[in-house]
Amino acid sequence: MTPTKATVQELTVFFDGSCPLCRAEIGIYQGCQGTEQVAFVDVSTLAGGPVAPNLDQASAMARFHVMQSDGTLASGAAGFARLWLALPGWRWLGRLIMMPLVLPAAELAYRLLLPIRPLLQRLWRWRYPDLPRAP
Repeated sequence: MTPTKATVQELTVFFDGSCPLCRAEIGIYQGCQGTEQVAFVDVSTLAGGPVAPNLDQASAMARFHVMQSDGTLASGAAGFARLWLALPGWRWLGRLIMMPLVLPAAELAYRLLLPIRPLLQRLWRWRYPDLPRAP
């Protein structure tokens, strides 16, 4: 599938900035070509309540979400694939993940990692104690 204007559109990425792993990964994406089409929202700094239509802060903190310019939400592996499709250097991975048999497997892997994310965060903070913490 070749990217089209419909595939490569403006996105809003909702991420947990209190998570050092999430901040590091988002930092990689923010340095990529194509991010002028992407808004990054650190939901950990918001006061609570709705973050976007059909998305509250608790849900946004618990799972990676992106919202396309038409208001469509995608989360987990599908959310990452949408982000990657918007970034020229990552489109190949977005296309791969969106394949019919790959997306369910990627989603399963994402769901398996979610419960151990707190442990990974502690290990990251232990390994990199001098990194600034989110407010």
